[in-house]
Amino acid sequence: MDTIVWISGATEGIGLGLARNAPWPGARIINISRRAHPEYETVQVDLTDPAGWQGVRDSFRRELAGFSGRAIFIHNAYYSNAVGLVGRVDQSEYQKSLLANVAAPLALGEAFIREFPEGAEGGLALMSSGSAIVPLEGLASYCAAKVAAEHWVEVVQRELASRGAAAPWAVAVRPGAIDTAPARASAQLDPSVYPRAGAVAKSKRLDIDTAGKRIWAELPPKPGVAVLAWEVAPEGADARFGGRTRLVPEEEWRAAVAG
Repeated sequence: MDTIVWISGATEGIGLGLARNAPWPGARIINISRRAHPEYETVQVDLTDPAGWQGVRDSFRRELAGFSGRAIFIHNAYYSNAVGLVGRVDQSEYQKSLLANVAAPLALGEAFIREFPEGAEGGLALMSSGSAIVPLEGLASYCAAKVAAEHWVEVVQRELASRGAAAPWAVAVRPGAIDTAPARASAQLDPSVYPRAGAVAKSKRLDIDTAGKRIWAELPPKPGVAVLAWEVAPEGADARFGGRTRLVPEEEWRAAVAG
């Protein structure tokens, strides 16, 4: 079966881990990023500029017209230049963060669903975080983005089910603590601007390839799952999903990665 996988931010971090560990030999990987990747096709776009989103919409429309194979879109890209306390972060950077991290995932997710052809297999995953359920100082826009992504997925699942659509599936993913460049950079910030810098510096983070493998092992999501998570949430934090969050046990995902 022909497979196309779009991954935003596949030049580094979790996106790169997902791209180079896609479980289908010969899968066509399309990177969505400001920078071209030397090994993967790239749709170059600055997600902080809504005018540029049309290039991604055009890619979905062009590649999915008449397509009958497997199509997957993973929105992973993250604009990391606005970490810090509200009112102290540069205002222009804060606005860019809102556009790239809050608005772009929902706009591009809608575009993928709009162009998804009848008879194809696949779906989309929006990268979330434990910050969707835990308010973290210095990450107000990031937390808001992840809450929005998870709630959007929940609504989309309901809409697709009401239409009797077998595909595409939709899910949000909380990957846990991963060793990425933004995580390392945030650990070096002044605690007066980002109070969590010290905690991030001490955190144990998983490598991007293991992270990519364990995410792929859970896709497509099991029926009824709206959120995939690899870290325990505070008691009662996921009440709004009514048990629709799947916490993947460590022994299970380690076995999947090793296999």
